[in-house]
Amino acid sequence: MNNKEDSFSEFLKTESFFLLIKPEDNIYSNTSIRNSFFEELRSLIKLGLKNIEISWSNNEKWFDFVSEIKLNFPQINLGSASIVNKQSIEDSLKIGLNFSMMKFWDKDLFNYAQSKSYLLIPGINNLKDLKEAIDLNCKIIKIYPINSKDSSIDILNYTNIDFIAAGGLSISDLKTYKSLGYKAVVIGDKAIKNKKFDPKIFEWLKNN
Repeated sequence: MNNKEDSFSEFLKTESFFLLIKPEDNIYSNTSIRNSFFEELRSLIKLGLKNIEISWSNNEKWFDFVSEIKLNFPQINLGSASIVNKQSIEDSLKIGLNFSMMKFWDKDLFNYAQSKSYLLIPGINNLKDLKEAIDLNCKIIKIYPINSKDSSIDILNYTNIDFIAAGGLSISDLKTYKSLGYKAVVIGDKAIKNKKFDPKIFEWLKNN
């Protein structure tokens, strides 16, 4: 497990945001929407995008869709998001994903992933859950939603933990959160503008 966490931490050094993709059902069935998506994604990866996560869905076509991304872009640090049950972990393991992120803290689910030697990153916003995760030797933690973080959590007190900020953030927030000590941010809903990836993400990748 430690090796997986270490290599994940290395990814955080090379690029400090995660592009969270929440596929709508029409991407599975509509070829032109799907092709357009892959074209845009290819452009972002050519510019240096390293970290992608796809929201898990209990849709049998989700598995094929994410498998296709992995096949086409093997160099990407690819994971799944919004992990809520054992099935979502099993799907992620079968595809061979590098990691998954939970929305919220679920001790049993975290232990299940640990038993499979799979990297599952919890979403936490209160001190009680943070302490519990640290007691279970969790080294990478997502603070989510960032705007309702417990004020008693000072991430600078935890020097051996990699913190990721998530919830309503855009590429424009990256500099601010890096300066606060976060290793990375997750860009989800604000990654898409008018059904296309936010042009500012392309711009950021070109300049960094």
